[in-house]
Amino acid sequence: MQVFDEPTMRKLEQLTLVANHVRVGMLKGERKSRKKGSAVEFADYRNYVQGDDLRRLDWNIYARLERPFIKLLEEEEDLSVHLIVDASTSMDWPQQSNERNKFRYALRLAGALAYIGLTSGDHVTLALAGRDASNSWGPHRGRGAAIKMLQFVDRASAMGITDLNRSLHRWAIRAKRPGLLLLISDLFSPNGYQEGLDDLLSRGFEVGIIHVLSPDEVVPEVSADVRLIDVETKAYAEISLDAVTLGLYRTRLEQWRQDIAKYCSNRQIRFIPVTTDLPWDRLVFRSLRRLGAVK
Repeated sequence: MQVFDEPTMRKLEQLTLVANHVRVGMLKGERKSRKKGSAVEFADYRNYVQGDDLRRLDWNIYARLERPFIKLLEEEEDLSVHLIVDASTSMDWPQQSNERNKFRYALRLAGALAYIGLTSGDHVTLALAGRDASNSWGPHRGRGAAIKMLQFVDRASAMGITDLNRSLHRWAIRAKRPGLLLLISDLFSPNGYQEGLDDLLSRGFEVGIIHVLSPDEVVPEVSADVRLIDVETKAYAEISLDAVTLGLYRTRLEQWRQDIAKYCSNRQIRFIPVTTDLPWDRLVFRSLRRLGAVK
């Protein structure tokens, strides 16, 4: 995978991942909170009043303006970020397309979000759903870990069937620190995903889902008598894809998406549906910012 170019990395460094409900860590890191405290990051000035700590007086400003100002500082807190990418065979689609392939798209998106987290001082873990612990990366923090993170992303491959319920349940039990968890998946899991997500919520995770589909899964471009083969189970069905069948398919797909959105809304899970014809950088820099997932 091509590493992000310098202009893109500089733009990513200006962003932070947003957690609205999860508790941050007790240690002070590089993440800026909205609270004013006793950390070392400058926030603003205010006029000196009698009784203020003179150690917080800005003597440079005083020498210039001959007026005393107190430096307000931002309390800094670290956040545990978990990025989980569905690595099932169904994600490796369409196989003939590099740009619209769901798995490659998910990896690039996860890499970008991980880079944002690392440069913000978050503790970042990146894992492949359905794989064992040896195929996860992290937790690490700091910009210095970015190269190894991108190498992990570059080596990742999609294979087999992912039981999302089982994978998410194991993650909820294994993770040492709950935090912000973003699942990037097509949600094509034979046993569902709801129980696994409920397990994460019960352990104190703040959860978001980036639901990735390819354009041809949303609007199939075929119209004929075809044999459809499941890429994971190899089960097949022979059907006629006429206008009526395609219309029914689109109706059921839309209902499925609405059911997911309702489930997520009832549990304060951020749900972000996306198709891979939307460039990943536009998703990060525009869509996710507009939705409040990054700032």
